[in-house]
Amino acid sequence: MKSIKVLLTLFSIIVFISCGRDDGKIAFTFLQVNDVYEIAPIQGGKYGGMARLETVHQELMNENENTFVMMAGDFLNPSLLGTIKYKGDRIRGRQMVEVMNAMNFELAAFGNHEFDLSKNDLQKRINESTFSWIGANVALNLDGNTESFFKKVSGEKKSIPKTHTISVKDADGTTIKIGFISVCIPSNPRSYVAYSDMFEEAKASYESLKDGVDVVFGLTHVNIKHDKRIAEMLPDIPLIMGGHEHTNIKHQVGNTMITKADANAKTAYIHKITFDKKTKKTNVVSKLREINETIETDPKVGGIVDRWQVVLNTKIKEIIANPNEVIYNAKEPLDGRDTPIRSTQTNLGKLVTASMAFAFDNKVDGALVNGGSIRIDDELKGDVTSTDVFRVLPFGGSVYKIEIKGSLLEEVLNFGKQAKGKGAYLQRFNISEKENNWVINKQKLNPNKTYTIAVSDYLMKGFDIPMLTEKAPGVISVYKPSTTELGYDIRKAVIHFLRAQ
Repeated sequence: MKSIKVLLTLFSIIVFISCGRDDGKIAFTFLQVNDVYEIAPIQGGKYGGMARLETVHQELMNENENTFVMMAGDFLNPSLLGTIKYKGDRIRGRQMVEVMNAMNFELAAFGNHEFDLSKNDLQKRINESTFSWIGANVALNLDGNTESFFKKVSGEKKSIPKTHTISVKDADGTTIKIGFISVCIPSNPRSYVAYSDMFEEAKASYESLKDGVDVVFGLTHVNIKHDKRIAEMLPDIPLIMGGHEHTNIKHQVGNTMITKADANAKTAYIHKITFDKKTKKTNVVSKLREINETIETDPKVGGIVDRWQVVLNTKIKEIIANPNEVIYNAKEPLDGRDTPIRSTQTNLGKLVTASMAFAFDNKVDGALVNGGSIRIDDELKGDVTSTDVFRVLPFGGSVYKIEIKGSLLEEVLNFGKQAKGKGAYLQRFNISEKENNWVINKQKLNPNKTYTIAVSDYLMKGFDIPMLTEKAPGVISVYKPSTTELGYDIRKAVIHFLRAQ
């Protein structure tokens, strides 16, 4: 009997030791989002919302405490809330950093829209963040000299590195080091930002990491074609979590998976990863999760979002009574993404300019707005609310009715055409181009005729179209609407136009 007890004890010890032994295998999870500008749900509350994303995060943490939330660039701008003044300063992404801190984000890559902010505002946001940043091909440009972006912690400057490393350990003691590389598309030139070659930096970053970690992942903000090239250059990277496109993408290049979620956390990618230290094999299982109204709101993050929404709604109610009223259903996505809106006539651009004409009972020959005034950098789908209109046109402004000589109008239209790819590109209503001729009201533009055109007040300042000002010789008259007229605020004109459809 005594010998049996001894054997059972020895067996228990052996089992305990074997169960606690490092098996060389480890599992971890990445929760990936990108191009998130709004902290609250969008499209009438149906999709997105950082408090819903946090619920998903907590679910994943309950499955595996080695879960890390990743932001693949573009989160400080553009946002409607970011344009609002609060306690004397523009918010400029402060709300997003507060939410990301509360969610314990692990890592954020620089996106091109981070550089929409001034140098001082960007520095404030970096200093406020508790998560890590990464960016290999972006640096501060100080009068021709470059240095790394940095975060001030307790008054001390800590450089933002080109790479990032984390250690992961599981219950049985398996420990690995994970490395990350990141590059940003150089599409937003600013005087304080220096860009270096993204491909050279990606390769150099990988080479500096590979011998000191077990596996390297990418967290990028570039075009998909660039991600594909990086995957071809660095075939041992199992996963590149990317941003910039705004629509979900999953693409395989050799052994590398490239993923991008939909903008504004309408979706998120969940990557469940296992790594075998003996074989050095990485297995990645990626699933796109829709973030919608079926997901409960996390109370902690939801409280932060609600507080900021009170600030937003208070401001909007100065112009429109019910910000959350659904005013239109977009059966076809309305395209306000930066690249199309600044280079081609989109359906959203036509809708905005049609609204400008509507503000004057359509008693105009046409309407013009610069593509750069449309700041949503996203598509509107399904239910559209008044708040969505403010997201499209956060800076507002009036719609003027001007009488303009055909010769000057032709010059303005040609300038807008040549500005393709820039904010000065013109979205138009009732004005088209046919066989290299401008056509208004189905007739070729007559340089000697005077036309009545609805234009944004911003255009009349000469910033984007230098020859178009109130005092320009070809501008005959300028009518500025009163506070009681629709044209006093372009957003009000769009809202009333959509309601009338």
